[in-house]
Amino acid sequence: MTADLVLANAKAYVNKEIVDCSLAIDRGKIFKIGKETTMPKAEAKTDLKKLLVLPGLIDAHVHLRDEGKAYKEDFRTGTAAAAAGGITTVLDMPNNNPVTMSVATLRERIRIAEKKILVNVGFYSEFPESMNKIGVIAKEGAVAFKLFMAEQMGGLNIDDDHALLEAFQTISKLKLLVAVHAEDKKALEKSRSELKKTNRNDVNAYLMAHSENVEVKAMKRLLKIVEKTKARIHFCHVSTENGLKTIMDGKKAGLPLTCEVTPHHLLLSAEDFRSVGTLALTMPPVREERHIKALWNGVKNGWVDIIASDHAPHALEEKKADSIWDVKVGVPGLETMLPLLLTEVNRGSLTIADVVRLTSERPAEIFNLKENGSLREGGNADLTVVDLKKKYVIDASKFCSKAKHSPFDGWKVRGKPVKTFVFGRLIMDDGEIVAKAGSGRIIRRGAAS
Repeated sequence: MTADLVLANAKAYVNKEIVDCSLAIDRGKIFKIGKETTMPKAEAKTDLKKLLVLPGLIDAHVHLRDEGKAYKEDFRTGTAAAAAGGITTVLDMPNNNPVTMSVATLRERIRIAEKKILVNVGFYSEFPESMNKIGVIAKEGAVAFKLFMAEQMGGLNIDDDHALLEAFQTISKLKLLVAVHAEDKKALEKSRSELKKTNRNDVNAYLMAHSENVEVKAMKRLLKIVEKTKARIHFCHVSTENGLKTIMDGKKAGLPLTCEVTPHHLLLSAEDFRSVGTLALTMPPVREERHIKALWNGVKNGWVDIIASDHAPHALEEKKADSIWDVKVGVPGLETMLPLLLTEVNRGSLTIADVVRLTSERPAEIFNLKENGSLREGGNADLTVVDLKKKYVIDASKFCSKAKHSPFDGWKVRGKPVKTFVFGRLIMDDGEIVAKAGSGRIIRRGAAS
């Protein structure tokens, strides 16, 4: 036979170790991994010159915007940013305009995305107004459901414990997954209101409003419901010491919990927030050093399941409102996540095995992406090629994302994604997007299409 492509003279992370090998790719799949002498003939051959091949990264927390928020980001620019950052699969959050929370809104979002995307894209749904619609939304392709506890977003009344219990019973019965933004709405509203009454409009006020207690209170409320329903819960962007401890206690009790942290919660502190300003404003916010140490401890001990970017692009003027309460929250992270993590590998804070586990293997397991997450014969040829020695300075003005700003702008990093392959097709080559819009694939629950 003649394969489509052979990647020769590579190093690759295969079966938990880095090996010298070549990889043959055919019809979007990894056909063979082995010595170059064992490779089949191929239509094309690329000498990787000992660069490292990783399983394509899976970012389980991304806001691609588009539709009514296309001025912030659209499917093409967002997935170009993913490819530039070495990410081959992204899962898109539902707080869009319109909110993704029905078969109709999900179907329309998929229709628009198909023509524009450059990497694999799966979609979350918010909860619908009628809980008997959960199953049909899942059948339409939603990879998971999202529960935003800080304010009312979808059709589920987040102030009603009985409604939450009913929804989670349905989720459990259908063997679905709920990703949760855990900040307690009532506690958050009370703190904000009290601070605004005293005309507080500063970084410290924001940190006080989004306190550790606000995160932990939401988590503990949900865990009581999980105890009754055994619904699978994934806690997004854990940011506090006691938040992580609460999750660990739940895991030890046998509850079906997983969790994520973001690079910005690992690498930025409250002091950075105070110095960088609102470009670093996220929800939940970056924290004091004790929380950062706790999160790193969770990463190193395997308590944290995945790292995700929480890529949240906004127009620059939206990040510079006069009042901190009016600033749009979130930072663009697709193009910085992997370089920042590789820098930590070079510093000795992480290993390549850690990075693969946190950004490929575990996300594939949690979100049931069976053909992804590892380099293996027969699996999808979603590959990230990195140069571990490459040093450069993050320059947000050169982002593929429409959000050309970052709290990491100007940071020196070592380690860079240099090629991104999606289903065997080269999407990014040395920082340049070389594929056409529409080259990516839609990920539906359990399979790609």
